[in-house]
Formats: sequence, C-alpha cells, structure tokens
Amino acid sequence: MAKAKTKTKLTVEDLIREWRLDASVTLGSAVRLRGILLEIRARLPRPIRKDLDIEASALVLRMPKEEAQAFAGAVEIIEVAMRGVADLPVIPREIEDILSISASLRHKWLKDGRLKSAGTRTVRLRGRARKITFHVFDPHYVEDLLDRDQVATWREQDKIAATESRRHAAARAAHKRLTKKAAAEASDKDASASPINTGLKNWDDFDLDGLLR
Repeated sequence: MAKAKTKTKLTVEDLIREWRLDASVTLGSAVRLRGILLEIRARLPRPIRKDLDIEASALVLRMPKEEAQAFAGAVEIIEVAMRGVADLPVIPREIEDILSISASLRHKWLKDGRLKSAGTRTVRLRGRARKITFHVFDPHYVEDLLDRDQVATWREQDKIAATESRRHAAARAAHKRLTKKAAAEASDKDASASPINTGLKNWDDFDLDGLLR
C-alpha cells in the first residue's frame, strides 16, 4: 500500500501540515485527488473543514497559530484517515477521469460485465431529501486496468462489434429490399397472366354482337 508522505512547516502567521500524495494513490487523477480531499474533510469538525485544501499534489492543513489545539486535533484525525487513503473506493466521476471514458461508456461496460463493481454507495444530495445510489470500484482493480491498458482492448472490441453490427444491418436491409422486389415482380406477373374480361360469356354473345357474321 502506498503511504502518504508528511511534512510539517511552521510560519510566523500559520500552523501548516502537508500530506503529499503520489500517483499510486491518486491514480494520476486530479478528480481523484479532490475526492480524497472531500472524503477527509467530511471527518473533520465542520468549522475547520475548509482549512484543509489542495496545493499542487498535496493536502495542506493551514490554521492560525491561535488555534493550535484545534490544529493538533485535526492533524490527528487526518493522520488516521490517511492510513487508509489508498483503499478509498473509486467513485463514478473519478473512474471516468482515470480511464478517460464517458459516463455512457462506464454504464455500458458495467452492464456487459467488463467493468467490475465493488459494490454500491448511497448518499443524500446536499440540500435535498432525495438519495442517489451509484457503483464504486476497488482502486487496486482500477490501477490494474491502467497497468494492462485494458481500456484500449475494450475500445477495440467495441469497434469490431460496431463494424459487425453495421455489416449485419446492411445484410438485413439488402435481404428486405430483395424480398420486396421479388414480391412486386410476382404480383406484376400474376396480373399479366389474368384473362382479359370482354364481357362475352358464351358464343351467343358473339352472335348478338355480330362478330360471327
């Protein structure tokens, strides 16, 4: 498990603590980095949550020196949270950024079983009563997808499948046109083979019309 590096720096004005995260934790994603920030902020007391922020590729806690006690308590909470940061589930917007895929592609690969879910999470939207449920993903599984360049393989599979689908659709359309044409030709042939109706039912009709004279 990748460990976050810690660094302490004090200035005359502020108390500062920094936790630098390497690419094995963020999976190279700024969206993932921000997701980690929000996850850890949620564990802090509400009044000081925004004192923890992102600077470059690090989480930085910055508080006035007058708040030394609150600062020490926050550092302790963050230190505990950072121990499991590499195992935090990857949420949808993060995996889309990490794998450079769209939401529709994520849904498609989830549905056909190529993208493996690690379970679901339900959250309440801020300021709303409604809850939403979404799939999350194991970060180590996502890292393995990156290492094997699995997304490129899946894209190629989709490209081949789309080509085959277009070929089958064209074949079905051609067959439909031929069937329709054959039916039309058969209908025309039947019409030309029908006897002409002269209105003369028997020889007496010919005689009445003077055709036998």
